[in-house]
Amino acid sequence: MGSILGIGGGIFLVPLLVLVFDIDIQIAAATSLVAVIVTSSTSASSYLHEGYVNVKLGMFLETFTTAGAVIGALLVVYLTPSTIEIVLAMALVYASVYMMFRAEPKPIISASGSQSPLCRRFRCRYSDESTGSNVEYDIRNARVGAFGSFVAGNLSGLVGIGGGIVKVPIMNISMGVPIKAATATSNFMLGVTALAGVLVYLSHGFIAPVLTGVVCIGIFMGATLGSRTMPRLRGTFVRFLFGAILLVIAATLVLRASGVWI
Repeated sequence: MGSILGIGGGIFLVPLLVLVFDIDIQIAAATSLVAVIVTSSTSASSYLHEGYVNVKLGMFLETFTTAGAVIGALLVVYLTPSTIEIVLAMALVYASVYMMFRAEPKPIISASGSQSPLCRRFRCRYSDESTGSNVEYDIRNARVGAFGSFVAGNLSGLVGIGGGIVKVPIMNISMGVPIKAATATSNFMLGVTALAGVLVYLSHGFIAPVLTGVVCIGIFMGATLGSRTMPRLRGTFVRFLFGAILLVIAATLVLRASGVWI
């Protein structure tokens, strides 16, 4: 699921470990970040081969995301688990509402030589397998994308979610990147973001080797299947699936953090 939606899987894995297996959220976040690296490495290679990833855009945004991830991971030792859970829940609600109820912007089809300066530097096109069409798009609001990527990095380091829940909506809604290119580019970026956070968590002793190993085996199999499935899905279906699942998880986390469900 994480590779299909471009969010790394941490958004599902952290609540699962915390709510079902009662694992401390700091350990769950650290485990999730390692799993995000596996997801990114597995799925990004497939998306790169199929042409969905905008590599230059990903590298540009990742500069800001990595800085945010280091800061977020450093903050985790100063916050209580319930505070971190509330932060995660708020991030989930934001992503859910935007992806479910905001219409996807239509790609700006540009004639040869008429693209924006940013798109002349980046490769802003791909072939959509589900529709059989070639999609060429333009990029806007680069500053918004840079700021959103920094926030995504903060969330990644703080709650172990990879940051894709912010990256994908920012690229799709604010920057005008079609949903499939946004999810693929997000997957490409996630590994670097997660690695920055993992190093900080490792220095604080939050990595559980056995738990991490078991989780990564399952993540690898799921990411392989997901990266082969995403190109065949309609963009609107991906958006609705993304939003609906995140909204349910957010409600569950709020109940737990408030003491209603322990």
